[in-house]
Amino acid sequence: MATKEIDPQELAKRYGEEREKRLRAEGIHQYVELKGKFAYLDEDPYVEPGFTRDPITDENEVVVIGGGFGGLMTSCHLKRAGVENVRIIEKGGDVGGTWYWNRYPGAACDVESYIYLPLLEECGQMPPNKYAKAADILEHCRTLARHFSLYDKALLQTEVNSLRWDEGEKRWHVTTNRGDTLSARFVVIANGWLSKPKLPGVPGIETFEGHTFHTSRWDYSYTGGDADGNLTGLADKRVGVIGTGATAVQCVPHLGAAAKELYVFQRTPSSVDVRDNYETPQDWVQSLKPGWQRERMENFEAAATGHPVEVDLVNDGWTEIMRNLSTLSVANTGDVRDPEKMAELMQLADFKKMESIRERVESIVADASTAEALKPYYNQFCKRPCFHEDYLPAFNQPNVHLIDTDGKGVERITPKGIVANGVEYELDCIVFATGFEVGTDISSRTGYEVYGRDGITITEKWKDGIATLHGMHVNGFPNLFFV
Repeated sequence: MATKEIDPQELAKRYGEEREKRLRAEGIHQYVELKGKFAYLDEDPYVEPGFTRDPITDENEVVVIGGGFGGLMTSCHLKRAGVENVRIIEKGGDVGGTWYWNRYPGAACDVESYIYLPLLEECGQMPPNKYAKAADILEHCRTLARHFSLYDKALLQTEVNSLRWDEGEKRWHVTTNRGDTLSARFVVIANGWLSKPKLPGVPGIETFEGHTFHTSRWDYSYTGGDADGNLTGLADKRVGVIGTGATAVQCVPHLGAAAKELYVFQRTPSSVDVRDNYETPQDWVQSLKPGWQRERMENFEAAATGHPVEVDLVNDGWTEIMRNLSTLSVANTGDVRDPEKMAELMQLADFKKMESIRERVESIVADASTAEALKPYYNQFCKRPCFHEDYLPAFNQPNVHLIDTDGKGVERITPKGIVANGVEYELDCIVFATGFEVGTDISSRTGYEVYGRDGITITEKWKDGIATLHGMHVNGFPNLFFV
């Protein structure tokens, strides 16, 4: 925790000021979709172009839309329950979802691999590191698909066009961009809620004459190298990165190590804590008893939700956050039944934790003004917490430049580069680390419409906000499950 004394009132005031700087009237409309002139940025770089196959017409017990962990685990459990007629439809060239698309240099998961990767015992797998690289996670997804024979009926490189309920037949009819016409008793929508890349709606974005790509479609043909770095194609390039969220935290160190000059354009800094990764100890692996993974998952769930545990088996940044909150609260009140007192103490704990994050920036980044710009002034979960050893040190390199915009974002993009704070930075390449579409209609994010009873669409059903039973079912859409 923080070593400096903090002033809660001053911090609350500072947090409010920083928030106000970043509020924009456009809301989610400040972003643009990867279509039209930007459609090339959404192309799959991991498959050979020109894929074709014959259309399929058949009946299925269950159709699962999406081949990421949500779709895979649903399918695995269906197979374990004896349901064999399960068909996965997946846009990508393989299963994996997030981990199929996001192969940028440094891509990894900052949740412990021993609890993040499902069914390790059943598949006879053990991750090589405490925090798994994207490539290892993708390979585990493939292992699940092979182990449960999910590839046999998987339709890869296939997108759903429409999903329509037939009240007479009591079945769903699914059409795809490959001309498929599928019938299913049940449908599971597991597209993922953060799966459609987005771009910043910056004036002039379409005018840039250099190279561009989104981090979820990393162009190794341009950068060289692979997910471990070695981006030799950038040795003579001036590269700009727009975005400083979780993706940028992982890829910026590799870009900084390779590019002639790297400019990181920041609207809001991320909180970056210690990750402390290490190779999986083999003596620990040999000591494990059957049921170890379920026990570890349940222990993590208890610790991460503030419940007391005798031993914190995972003992990382995620469990530390909740441990600090719950320990401070109970220590100061001895009772958690007063909600106002609880909220006050939890805010104090958050202030102290974030002050320690800011102290970490000071201790690592040599230039005082750069360090100040990298300090996050908000509650820890305002932005996704990040954990990394190499992001902050990257800004000590002479070729890595932080362009902080004090909450405003970049002003515009020109044929030659990016303008921020009134200065044009000439670039050869722009990397968009700008995340994924969120808060839009579900039909926009999934790319298809769902028609329930009497032809009502899910978009119309949710026009005033999402409403479900247990987060999975929607009235008027029988036998449809959201994961």
